[in-house]
Amino acid sequence: MASDSPESLMTLCTDYCLRNLEGTLCYLLDNETLRLHPDIFLPSEICDKLVNEYVELVKTDSIFEPHESFFTLFSDPRSTRLARIHLREQIVQDQDLEAIRKQDLVELYLTNCEKLTAKSLQTLVSFSHTLISLSLFGCCNIFYEEENPGGCEDDCLVNPTRQVLVKDFTFEGFSRLRFLNLGRLIEGVNVETLLRPLASLAALDLSGIQLNDVVFLTQWKDSLVSLVLYNMDLSEEHIQVIAQLRKLRHLDISRDHLSSYYKFKLTRRVLNLFVENLVNLTSLDISGHTMLENCTIPSMEEKMGQTSIEPAKSSIAPFRGLKRPLQFLGLFETSLCRLMHIPAYKVSGDKNEEQVLNAIEAYTEHRPEITSRAINLLFDIARIERCSQLLRALQLVITALKCHKDDKNIQVTGSAALFYLTNSEYRMEQSVKLRRQVIQVVLNGMESYQEVTVQRNCCLTLCNFSIPEELEFQYRRVNELLLNILNQSRQDESIQRIAVHLCNALVCQVDNDHKEAVGKMGFVMTMLKLIQKKLADKTCDQVMEFSWSALWNITDETPDNCEMFLNYSGMKLFLECLKEFPEKQELHRNMLGLLGNVAEVKELRPQLMTSQFISVFSNLLESKADGIEVSYNACGVLSHIMFDGPEAWGICEPHREEVVKRMWAAIQSWDINSRRNINYRSFEPILRLLPQGISPVSQHWATWALYNLVSVYPDKYCPLLIKEGGIPLLKDMIKMASARQETKEMARKVIEHCSNFKEENMDTSR
Repeated sequence: MASDSPESLMTLCTDYCLRNLEGTLCYLLDNETLRLHPDIFLPSEICDKLVNEYVELVKTDSIFEPHESFFTLFSDPRSTRLARIHLREQIVQDQDLEAIRKQDLVELYLTNCEKLTAKSLQTLVSFSHTLISLSLFGCCNIFYEEENPGGCEDDCLVNPTRQVLVKDFTFEGFSRLRFLNLGRLIEGVNVETLLRPLASLAALDLSGIQLNDVVFLTQWKDSLVSLVLYNMDLSEEHIQVIAQLRKLRHLDISRDHLSSYYKFKLTRRVLNLFVENLVNLTSLDISGHTMLENCTIPSMEEKMGQTSIEPAKSSIAPFRGLKRPLQFLGLFETSLCRLMHIPAYKVSGDKNEEQVLNAIEAYTEHRPEITSRAINLLFDIARIERCSQLLRALQLVITALKCHKDDKNIQVTGSAALFYLTNSEYRMEQSVKLRRQVIQVVLNGMESYQEVTVQRNCCLTLCNFSIPEELEFQYRRVNELLLNILNQSRQDESIQRIAVHLCNALVCQVDNDHKEAVGKMGFVMTMLKLIQKKLADKTCDQVMEFSWSALWNITDETPDNCEMFLNYSGMKLFLECLKEFPEKQELHRNMLGLLGNVAEVKELRPQLMTSQFISVFSNLLESKADGIEVSYNACGVLSHIMFDGPEAWGICEPHREEVVKRMWAAIQSWDINSRRNINYRSFEPILRLLPQGISPVSQHWATWALYNLVSVYPDKYCPLLIKEGGIPLLKDMIKMASARQETKEMARKVIEHCSNFKEENMDTSR
């Protein structure tokens, strides 16, 4: 099972400080600008963690509020030290980098920071004397600057700025730079000129850049150990240059075979050239390539012996020349990954679960287009087979969903995979911490995408969790998202059904504070709108029944929600549903259960005191729908109304005595051993009907309810009745002259049941 150990103290403190900057590290200057307290000095280990975690929170936590002046906290190296920071996407702007320009950065990763412009190139120069690792992956605007055009003022208003490509920037002065990622660099930048000043590059990533001439790479033939040319359209000239880079330990010439047409085809000769010349190679990625000629050994020879990673037995003929197995071999979306003997400890491919997980792990950071297809393969494995590396699979999918929150394909495939990876079959292998991470990324997906498939996948995945317990740490957020789905004008039927089911489960068995909070979000009105829509369509389906059930749950012991139900014409919809669907037993039970909650609120009972409502409740006393439930709930509603006394009976028809008579007849017709489709969290509304003489029938209904529940479910309801002080109330009622003899007899049996239960469960251990 995955570890449920707590986060490190460093992580917990970092998270707390970032969420409470004003109360911990900072104060507000002029009510808007954050300033570090003057007596604070933070070393790089803490500052790096603060910045990197801040970026993560802004990206993945919708509740977290970013601060415009956050990066200014690190402007002075006398009080804060930064060394290694990773910044992503829209979070970072030119002024943020400018704020930290005095820091001696060693490592700076800028990933898909599309808001950065050429102003940030000048800021990079500030770090040139210390920077060892730099990534500008996907920073597509960083070589553009804004230039004000000449001309009249009117023209400026129409076209105030235009972007101009900066062509004179180079890495002159970056003497310590060893690792550089320029992936997805825009066209027009002269890469050779840009890189020429770098004396001893060790790692270079030129993913997605098309270069016809790469001879300039040979200037680092004695230092370059890692070269990534993903999605570069190669030629024979490229291959000859690569073969000269004899220090290479990692070479990636993989491609996305779906993105565009590539003239280059990988041949046996090319692989032989790599094996013969790149003798230090430990990692090679040739994923996505079409093999122009056969690189494999004959199938009969391959099938001999056990699976091996020894180069001498390699099913890929050129790799028999390797001196040792590779640490990693990328073969994703190539036919080679299905061979028997592959000379590598780790292989990415689509043959089995291990290869697919390796692919997700290798490509998530910078290749979402590949990652989404790999996750789709994992989805098939989890759906059809059993996933043998569940925890690794879950963690990889979570990472991909976090990393590519705005990538639709990743969100669709990832959310679908999570549904199968979190089902009950795998439940025991997952820690609370891991399942919470799943919930977080699912909710992120629901927030970011209104697209039907993502919404459906996310809702279905939430159904795999214990509700409300496992969702309580995100209770408000998940309710808001579900209500947003249900309030959309055009709804997918399947999503609507799942969302209503989740809403119902979320308001069942939670405390009243939660219910009141959800009620204020518009829960009651949303459910009533759904009911109204189904009524208009003359449809009584699961959505209709779940909506009434949700209203029953959310009004339980919450007077404010009960009042909302009445104010939003709930009683009108009740009568219309009763008339339109006279045979729907579960619907009737849910509606009457809800009205029982309304009737428990003394201030609201006068609104139920109409001839029409009382007649309906009286007629339902004789209902046999859903066992005794509809009759029982109708009698409960009337019992609370009767409890207000004859003077509150403000109608002529039906007569109070007539209704009382029908209530007695109904109660006497019920089987005391009836199993119930009901769940009491508290007996308080029932117990308040015992110590009174104004309505003996209400007293009798309450006593019958207690007798039935402690008889059929003693383990659950005997302790609850004892805990809530029900026994003294029953004893006092037995002494009352106004109580009926049969009610007293029933009360004695309730007391006897609870007494026997206490004796049977008494702890006799010493």
